Amino acid sequence: MTTPDPEGLLAEQLLRLTRRVHRIQKRHLLQRDLGITPAQSRLLRTLAHYGSPPRMADLAERLEVVPRAVTTLVDGLEAGGKVRRVPDPTNRRVTRIELTDDGRSTLTELRRARRSAAEEILAPLSVEQREMLGGLLDTLIDGEAVKRC
Repeated sequence: MTTPDPEGLLAEQLLRLTRRVHRIQKRHLLQRDLGITPAQSRLLRTLAHYGSPPRMADLAERLEVVPRAVTTLVDGLEAGGKVRRVPDPTNRRVTRIELTDDGRSTLTELRRARRSAAEEILAPLSVEQREMLGGLLDTLIDGEAVKRC
């Protein structure tokens, strides 16, 4: 007789939750009809964290993707008027990516969509459970080792 695998079950639950979060966020994005994909959404959110327009290589590094993937995402966002390519003021061989006004408006809507998706996901939890979950997620995000007795 084999014993239950609690870590295996937990891993499966985490994977199922991740897929559910992705589906719900995608649905909330589609409902707002922003005309962008989840990957483009991630690029916009990342772009917003820079103080000045980054190079595409910087975006690729931060997103942990190959530069070609960033080029494809930027092409789509630029066609939609959300970002624009601008020359680097000190090196004419370098192109930087900056948000447009429409891109900033889209970011505001993205934040609203993410908040409403989070509310849907967290709806079954009480305030206390949400606080507990927040603490547990912080521990997992920070990667602190938890000692087992």
